[in-house]
Parts: sequence; structure tokens; C-alpha cells
Amino acid sequence: MTPIPTTMHGSSPAWRIGRRVLRGIGRTLAALVGPIVVLAVVGAIYESAAEATDVRAYPPPGQLVDVGGYRLHINCVGAGSPTVVIDAGWGDWSASWSSWVQPEVAKTTRVCTYDRAGMGYSEAGSLPRTAEQFAKELHTLLLHADIPGPYVLVGHSLGGLPVRVFVHAYATDVAGVVLIESMNPRQAKPSATGTPPPAATHSSDFSILTLPARIGLLRLFAGPLGLKSGLSPEVQQAYTAFSVTPRSIQTTLDEGTGMPESFIQAGAVKTFGDVPLIVLSRGLDPDQDWQAMQTELLQLSSHSQQVFADKSGHNIQLDQPDAAATAIVKMVAQLRQP
Repeated sequence: MTPIPTTMHGSSPAWRIGRRVLRGIGRTLAALVGPIVVLAVVGAIYESAAEATDVRAYPPPGQLVDVGGYRLHINCVGAGSPTVVIDAGWGDWSASWSSWVQPEVAKTTRVCTYDRAGMGYSEAGSLPRTAEQFAKELHTLLLHADIPGPYVLVGHSLGGLPVRVFVHAYATDVAGVVLIESMNPRQAKPSATGTPPPAATHSSDFSILTLPARIGLLRLFAGPLGLKSGLSPEVQQAYTAFSVTPRSIQTTLDEGTGMPESFIQAGAVKTFGDVPLIVLSRGLDPDQDWQAMQTELLQLSSHSQQVFADKSGHNIQLDQPDAAATAIVKMVAQLRQP
């Protein structure tokens, strides 16, 4: 019987060609990945050094106060009562208000801006990041910083949700409320199960969404992107420096994750009773649904009124800061009437 000829795989022409192709692909990938890894390492070193430099260059204007294992930044200026306390919007912090609004209100009364945990000058806090957690932290901050009430609470955008919770939880401390382009719990999108997804109970040490910040890319392009234009020159650089850090980006993500629960918590507060309320809404490019939800906020108080910033978009504190300051001062004046 004639034997069937066989050929070893390692010596066949096809196998040798395939092996050469794979080696070529491997060398190409190594040539591409190598520089990327080097650039990522260099970027991470650059980001770390830049953050250390910024901490020295831009010290907090206020004080850092322990609220239970981490410190929050609060900055109070001016004198008089009631004390105004401003809670910024999603992904925002005190610097956005310290350029124009806070100095103007300080001519009339004491006004405090603060940074939620993980934002601005504040250290990262515990999770989940929800309206109830924000309100609890703010109350603890004011207590530990020895800033007594009564307070006029000012909530912008997302900041309007913890303000609602605060009014309900600490009613005796609140004299008045100003909601500036505040979120409305009706914005919440109903889930398929009728319940919101659970808020995260811990942050990932590494997220692909924070990678650009971790390797310095976000910092590198913050200038050309015009991050938060409209701030005063002395505030702009500090705002940019602290807004592009991995901590700030991660906190913004965590607050977004907690937002469905925040809507539910704020929505459970149906009324402020007779606590005076001013709703300040934008006047430019009004969305009908948004404006309807703004008007609905008036139902929170038996003493409410709505005013408009006719030259402003959502960020009234930057687009038309005089309108924001006027609304706050109007509330203070109303409360001072005998």
C-alpha cells in the first residue's frame, strides 16, 4: 500500500506565511501601543504635577470644614441677616457665583457659597450623591462652621433639588427660598420597572470617562474649549484648574448617577408651607415644557412669585448676574419687612 504523504504544519508554505503575517501585525501593534502608553504615563505625571501646582496657586477663599471624615469648602462674605446660602448646579461650584452675584448680594447681607463634596475646593464625600445626602452635608457644614440661620436658600438647576429637601428636613432654619432655573422632579424619566436604578454606593477608581482628565487631556484643551466663559478674570483660572481634575469629573458622574433618586427625594417634598419663594427663570429661547415646569414650582409655597431674566439662558449667574442678585436681594428685603 502506497503511504499517504503528510506535511508538518510548521513546514507548510501557508503556515510559514501566516506566521510571518502575525509577527508583522504584532510588531505593528507594539509600535502603536508603545507610544500611546508612554504618552499616557507622561500625561498622568503632567496632570499630577499641575494639580499640585494649582493647589498652591489657588488657595480656597473660604474655609474647609469637616462634615464627618471629609471637608467641604464654604465662603461667606458680607454682613447682615438673613444669611443667603447658594447651592450651585450639576457639575458646578462656588466660583461660578463668586464672580458677580455673591459680591453684589454681599452689599446687602451675608452670603455664603459652598462646594458640594468632590467639587471645587471640597474633598470627595460618601456615596450615593443624592439630594438627601447634599442637604444633610450642607446642614452639617453650616452647623460646624458656626453659621446660624435663618437662611435664604438659593438653588440653581440641580441645586434646587437639595434645597427642597433641606426646607422639609430643617424647616425652622429656613426663612426664604430662591429657585433659579431649578430642576423639577417631573423631569425624571419613568423607568420600565417604575423604580429608579439604584444609585452607586462606591466610585470606580478608574473610569474610561475620567481617562481624559487623568492623563491631562481635559486640562490641555480646557482653554480652547472655553470652559465656563463669563467668569471674572481672577476667578476664571481657578475655576478651570479645579473643574478639569479627575475628582471633579468623577463627582459629576456620581451626581448624575444619583439624579433619578434625587428627583424622587425632592419630589416627595410637596410644599414649603408659607415660606416665601421666588422662582427666577430664563427668558431666552424658552422651551415650553421647561417653562411649564418652572411655573409649577410656584405651587411649593403659598407666598410665591415668578420673575424672568429676559436676557439670559440657563446660567443666569453668568448671562445676567444682575437678575440673579436682584431676585436674592428682593427676597432678603421682603423678609426684613416688619
